[in-house]
Amino acid sequence: METTNLLTEKKEFNKKIFRLVLPIIIQNILSAAISSADVLMLNYAGQDSISAVSLASQYTSILHSVFYGLSTGVTMLTAQYFGKKDYRAIEVIEGIALRISVASGILFGLLALCIPKQLMHIFTNDQTLINIGADYIRCMSVAFISWAVLEVYLSILRSCNHVTVCTILSCMAFILNILFNAVFIFGLLGAPKLGAKGVAIATSISRLIELIGCIFVSVTKAEVKLKLRFIFIKNKALFQDFIKLSLPALLNDIIWGLGFSMYSVIIGHLGSDAVAANSFVIVARNFGTILCFGIASAGTILLGNVLGEGKLRQARDDGRRLMKLTVISGIAGGLIVLAATPIILKYAAKSLSATALHYLKYMLLINSYYISGIAVNTTLIAGVFRAGGDSKFGFICDTIDMWCYAVPLGFLSAFVFKLPVLVVYFLICTDEFVKWPWVLSHYKSEKWVKNITRDDWEQG
Repeated sequence: METTNLLTEKKEFNKKIFRLVLPIIIQNILSAAISSADVLMLNYAGQDSISAVSLASQYTSILHSVFYGLSTGVTMLTAQYFGKKDYRAIEVIEGIALRISVASGILFGLLALCIPKQLMHIFTNDQTLINIGADYIRCMSVAFISWAVLEVYLSILRSCNHVTVCTILSCMAFILNILFNAVFIFGLLGAPKLGAKGVAIATSISRLIELIGCIFVSVTKAEVKLKLRFIFIKNKALFQDFIKLSLPALLNDIIWGLGFSMYSVIIGHLGSDAVAANSFVIVARNFGTILCFGIASAGTILLGNVLGEGKLRQARDDGRRLMKLTVISGIAGGLIVLAATPIILKYAAKSLSATALHYLKYMLLINSYYISGIAVNTTLIAGVFRAGGDSKFGFICDTIDMWCYAVPLGFLSAFVFKLPVLVVYFLICTDEFVKWPWVLSHYKSEKWVKNITRDDWEQG
């Protein structure tokens, strides 16, 4: 009887995870494709444009870390309350997240608008790259408010199993972004030829149209609407839960995002050849990690729904199934990078110097196995653990790993010992594997198996 139940649960798990993962993977592919399109189109504008946009994007990646941390908190709570079919609680959670995300978008937008060159100085001392990147950051500033609302509401939709709708919106944004890229980079249809600045304008316009699409979905389809008035709903109990769960996740993603930005700072001061090579590597790694990030996102939703229903044993079993999938995804991602290496090198040869191509070849090789480390840690820290509201472990783990190990190691190897560029890059890329013993031990402890919903939240 028990064997039959386990087989039924496994079939149900496979059906649900496939239904969630596939649309999320498509979304991730489209997101990576937009970044790739930026690099591919800027390839015709030269190496400086590619390098400048790559460095400037590190500023927006910090804001993305803020939004991702908030959306993780939204997903943790919404997935479990959706399992209980408590939509009023989800509305309160949406309002709390919007308050923080919109404020963050305004702050980052004002900085990008007022002091873009000072922000670029953080990442490079090359004046040409600073000037190009400053124009990019300034034009991106107008997209931050749309982005702030989008990230929160798309997390609500995904957690309420509207992943297909999110995928359709992402497809729309992708197509528009490519079209506007072509128009503003190359000066088509009578538009000015803006190069790197055109990428930012294209992104801003497509984000705004995607937000309009979200509003349409909210009005016509979703159980939980997108309403700014939710910002003014106050509930002490849910606010405390959101802060308790989201703050570690938010800090975790900021720490992680800042850490990766520090890697770019290190590489940015090793010369434009290293920066240009890393620009292509980031694109390849984004594609290689699509599957593992999809599994992590789907795992948070699926396990959250199960935990919200109070099925703790089933959550443990589903967690083990996710682990098997993530190992496969890490291997698959590495093989994708290896298979794409000759194509990337051939294409990059059109704009990169011989030195940059040499760096690119070996950086891609390093990433072919580095993705396995990312896959395991992402699925467990950002997927399995967070499904049960366990976001504190990831924050502590990543803080120690990145800021007590990887970032100091990178700075010492680059600026004190002045090791070769590829050696510095190799040392930085050991960070994910250093975490494995602690991450796997925490997974086996099953401390993450918790129902975090409240029955009495309206009394708060």
